[in-house]
Amino acid sequence: MSELRQISFEVLAVADAQSKVDRLFQLFDDYQKQAIELDIFLKIDSRNFILPGRPSRPELVPPKLVPKRRMNSPEGRARLLHSLAHIEFNAMNLALDAIWRFPDMPQQYYEDWLRVAKEEAYHFSLVNEYLHSLGFCYGDFTAHNSLWEMVERTTDSVMARMALVPRTMEARGLDAVPMILERFQQVKDARAVEILEIILRDEIGHVRIGNHWFNFLCTQENISPIAAYRDLARKYRAPVLKPPFNLEARKQAGFTSEELSLLGV
Repeated sequence: MSELRQISFEVLAVADAQSKVDRLFQLFDDYQKQAIELDIFLKIDSRNFILPGRPSRPELVPPKLVPKRRMNSPEGRARLLHSLAHIEFNAMNLALDAIWRFPDMPQQYYEDWLRVAKEEAYHFSLVNEYLHSLGFCYGDFTAHNSLWEMVERTTDSVMARMALVPRTMEARGLDAVPMILERFQQVKDARAVEILEIILRDEIGHVRIGNHWFNFLCTQENISPIAAYRDLARKYRAPVLKPPFNLEARKQAGFTSEELSLLGV
């Protein structure tokens, strides 16, 4: 029988975006049908693989070189949608990476991240299909790689990964999506608004999963989540969080009142 973590690794290595999405949906369905087993101790040989698999486009450039996404033209709006598609593509990859890379976690950990991966693939499909309807597609514009760079920094520690990817990098999406949604509301783009509402709803759940497993690991180590986060953010060079913050969404995602108070708002 096939194994979940091994196949997650293989799907992560797929370069073509649509093939990755299709294989991920199939993986999720097969696991739900119990056609795939889970071996939490499986050792996976990642040598000779380039991770993550990604198409040759978009061209990846430093964040400062990504052009501004202005809403006063169809291309400007497409650029903003393209940036969302790129975030969702990377988020799909990071969920797959969380599954294969870290052994000896509870079964629920792997099932949680499999569901996240499937939902991120769905988000990517929604955005990319809408881009197609506007005459564009994923890869047409430049993008940056900040989210995946933090994934790469945290390959040695599941605690660091949970602290600094879902509950730092992805949590910034909880802050940013409402502002982007408002921009599309102003230009009366109902389909973009609908897609963004789906993304925000699901991303709250994804950050909540990161919070759950970070706190689980802190409990195992008998350390304070706040002290652990502070030390990990320093060690792995996490970005300094800046307002505005979506405090209600962060609260729904499992951040404590004490954590929210430390944001300085």
